[in-house]
Amino acid sequence: MKATEGPEAGNHTLMTKFVLSGLSNHPELQNLLFSTFCFIYIATIIGNLLIFVVTVHPSLHMPMYFFLRVLSFLDISTASIVVPRMLVNFLSEDRSISYGGCATQLYCVISLGATEWYLLAAMAYDRYVAICNPLRYAVTMNSRVCLSLVLLSCCSGNVVSVVQTAWVFTLTFCGPRRINYFFCDIPPLITLSCTDTSSYEKQIIIAAVLVILTPFDLILVSYACIISSILKISSAEDRRKTFSTCSSHLMVVTLYCGSGTLIYLRPKSSNLQDIKKVLALMYTAIIPMINPLIYSLRNKEVKEVLIRMTAQLMRK
Repeated sequence: MKATEGPEAGNHTLMTKFVLSGLSNHPELQNLLFSTFCFIYIATIIGNLLIFVVTVHPSLHMPMYFFLRVLSFLDISTASIVVPRMLVNFLSEDRSISYGGCATQLYCVISLGATEWYLLAAMAYDRYVAICNPLRYAVTMNSRVCLSLVLLSCCSGNVVSVVQTAWVFTLTFCGPRRINYFFCDIPPLITLSCTDTSSYEKQIIIAAVLVILTPFDLILVSYACIISSILKISSAEDRRKTFSTCSSHLMVVTLYCGSGTLIYLRPKSSNLQDIKKVLALMYTAIIPMINPLIYSLRNKEVKEVLIRMTAQLMRK
């Protein structure tokens, strides 16, 4: 760090690096936390790679599984941006992160998170077309449309991330330099600013509405149409089978919406800091690990392909 210049500087210091406080400051817990999150990270990588391998099977060449492969890639990327750094900090006394490293981590987390939200909206649209317009499904959700939806999700996520990261790092950060978090994120960073952040907090809420609630509203509309179509099916068994194709996606949407909304709609609420840590842990480490379980255990086609592939490997 270096001292700021000018009469307004006072005792403030200009940041050249930050220190991540992590999940706990208790030394006796560090080894346990390291083991736990090392297991979580390995399970995340293996589970999502397995989903990726299984869904390239010829019998699963459908738009839903194409989106699922992209989701697995995003989950691996999100966990890889946050968890390895967290593991190092569990065993190291030096938990500092450079100014540039913090900006890069923030950009990646926002970009991947926003992209995943838009992708979940695209997946809801896919389910809407499959259930409400099944005869036109192959034409409507062709490979070009699917790829366009994924690229649109990625571009939108990157635009959101560039704007938010640029705004955060135009703030002046003064001491103390300790971030009460386990990675660089917007809410803990703006608490370190020595300038007025009220206008910035308002635009964070607006961005959160655009990134989280707008896709969520599109998802709600899709599922309202889906439920309406399902209720018109006469057979209870057919209704159950039809809705089962959506239940996994609905569970993931609920988990993401709950954690993201509470974190970013009240960005500078210090009394919720510990709760925000838990919620951030959900979408950066826990959800990426359980997504493969949700989509495989609740999907008959994925389970059947997985069993066949396992049987083929055992015969070899």
